[in-house]
Amino acid sequence: MAQARTANAKLAGVIAQTGMSHAQVARAFVRVAHEDGADQLIGVGRSHVSHWVGGHRPSGRAPAILCEALSRALGRVLTVDEIGLTDQAKSSENFLDWRADTLTVLTDLGRVAVDVGRRRVLGAAAYSVAALALPDAPSWVQMAARGGQRQAAGARSVGQGDLEAVRDMVSMFSRVDQRRGGGHARTAVVQYLTSDVAGYLRGHFPSDRVRREMFSAASELAYLAGWMAFDNDEHPVAQHYFMAAVKLAAEADDGPMAGHVLRAMAHQAIDLGHPRQALNLATASMDGERYGLASPRERALFGVIYARSLGMTGQKKAAAAALVRAENDLAAAEPDGDEPGRVFFFGEASLAHETACALRDTSDLQGAAREFRRSVRTRKAATFTRTHTVTLGYLGAVQARQGNLEEACATWSTALDAMDGIRSGRTRQVAVDMRSVLSPFRPRGIHAVAKVDARAAAYMAGVS
Repeated sequence: MAQARTANAKLAGVIAQTGMSHAQVARAFVRVAHEDGADQLIGVGRSHVSHWVGGHRPSGRAPAILCEALSRALGRVLTVDEIGLTDQAKSSENFLDWRADTLTVLTDLGRVAVDVGRRRVLGAAAYSVAALALPDAPSWVQMAARGGQRQAAGARSVGQGDLEAVRDMVSMFSRVDQRRGGGHARTAVVQYLTSDVAGYLRGHFPSDRVRREMFSAASELAYLAGWMAFDNDEHPVAQHYFMAAVKLAAEADDGPMAGHVLRAMAHQAIDLGHPRQALNLATASMDGERYGLASPRERALFGVIYARSLGMTGQKKAAAAALVRAENDLAAAEPDGDEPGRVFFFGEASLAHETACALRDTSDLQGAAREFRRSVRTRKAATFTRTHTVTLGYLGAVQARQGNLEEACATWSTALDAMDGIRSGRTRQVAVDMRSVLSPFRPRGIHAVAKVDARAAAYMAGVS
């Protein structure tokens, strides 16, 4: 006789706390699975949840996705242990705890980076909406104080030259990302961050200024690792690095750097369809010294994402006012002013791109097309190739929605010309969207449609 399975009491208890039925849990699960691109799991239904409660163990990405679905229902971060599925994710560290020690998190991320099994578990995690709830004000003060109270763990002396070397590497990697996309060189960024730079953070510094600036540089590198993962549609991985970057900035007591990462987290939440959380993050990026001490160019960057989050939550008048403020902030930036290197990419073309997205999301297609064209016209395409192709893709989609199919095909053809050598989830999604829009027109034998459709399919095949 087969041995009876032991019911999962932990999972049953958590579901009871949510007040959801098994059918409702299944629907919440499918929403997260769809968001995370786990298409093999979108067929999960009530009976699957009942089997899991009865003791059957879900496999693959299912435990992490179930954990996230229940976390969202409760409004707090759950671990897989709390839902009785520890064995399925025994190599997964809880990187999404704001209270976890910053340098310990970096060390653990480094271990994941070199361990194939643990890297696979991290990649199978779900994007956590519950983890987007930010610490309270006293916690930020405590993080800043922790940075100054750390004792060097080793005898390594870390000076200004080391700091400049890290900044040079961040600059180099940032330019690769802007031109070629997040699918290039991220492994090198992560290895440099979690080995060399993590070692610097544990060393002896000649002054508190050098210590703070080294933590800021490390924050920028962690942010870049996250941004590259975000660009490559690896959203759970991106979230881990973004949170590490915010904590590093907090230990450096660097408000603008923390705001820079919070703005990126808001951008990610916008793209993933979480408007309330996006607005909370964008509002936090504009709070106090994060905005007040930022350079005009960085203020404009914060402001335009804040405007987009306002628009997504239906606050059109406030969004319009925020866009004007962002325009004014950028106008105040001097061409050769003292700006942090991390905002080198943000100028008129980037502001126009984000403004166009805000207008598109509020159904102002005419305004969106105008701003996307301004972005294309003013961007240095050879330097910022990845974003240039995304802008062209978005412009073509707006033109198609306006009924200008021939014009859209011409725009998309230009975008495809520029995609050669780019590895980016966002450019891949542009190609996917092209094919989706053109699908109803394929049987009509329109030459321009057939040509763009074939080229988009070839690009997708080449980067998948």
